[in-house]
Amino acid sequence: MSTYTIKSGDTLYEIAKAHRTTVEAIEKANPGINAKNLQVGQVIRLPSSGGSGGGNNPPAGGDNNIVGAHGGTNGGGGYVNYSGPASAYPPKDQWASYDALWKQNSALIKNNASEQEIKWIKEAIETVSRSSRVDVRCILCIIVQESGGNPRVRTTNNGVRNPGLMQSHNGVEFNPAKPRESILQMVRDGTEGTIHGDGLKQLFKKYGNYYEAFRGYNSGSVNKGNLNDPVGATGDYVQKAANRLMGHSWPNM
Repeated sequence: MSTYTIKSGDTLYEIAKAHRTTVEAIEKANPGINAKNLQVGQVIRLPSSGGSGGGNNPPAGGDNNIVGAHGGTNGGGGYVNYSGPASAYPPKDQWASYDALWKQNSALIKNNASEQEIKWIKEAIETVSRSSRVDVRCILCIIVQESGGNPRVRTTNNGVRNPGLMQSHNGVEFNPAKPRESILQMVRDGTEGTIHGDGLKQLFKKYGNYYEAFRGYNSGSVNKGNLNDPVGATGDYVQKAANRLMGHSWPNM
């Protein structure tokens, strides 16, 4: 195992790519490292490449580490007006498979992103699912719900700055000079949170289920008895997310 000294502008993604390892391997070798707050002069440990194939791609068979990548239904069907508490929403074993959801949603993302950008979005979703342990299907569906998969989506600000693919809590925007890296970071910000606010990972840990996590992500607070209560945000946010996870289709989805 070797070491590396952080330079100005470094990201874990770029370090991992240059040293033929992965972000996850670097994080494992450096417990407590904060990928969003690297310090110039900071010395980190670099794991050996271990035949990882370089870049940020996982070893062969690495999809076994992607939560939600296996199992699931074929999806299909129309919109359902889910309501009430999380227990009234469809359980995970009824969700469509990741393959089915990717096929459905990548067709929508094509309206907003190039073929290369779509590949980077998929790579980022799977990379972040591995590191965060958040179900890959949830990351995908929230990206489509928040931005349509448009890397250049405008930043909104209703008291909180929400940029990027997942409209995260004051995270990064698309950087045309570093498209692949910024796509990855946008997905990290929405899933793993920022120094300014929680992502899906923290909210799932807080509430214990994805549906309340979605409401918390959209609204900042949750009426557990009625997840269609917008609490100042979007009333049907959780309902639409559930329909996306089921692989349902509807006009203008």
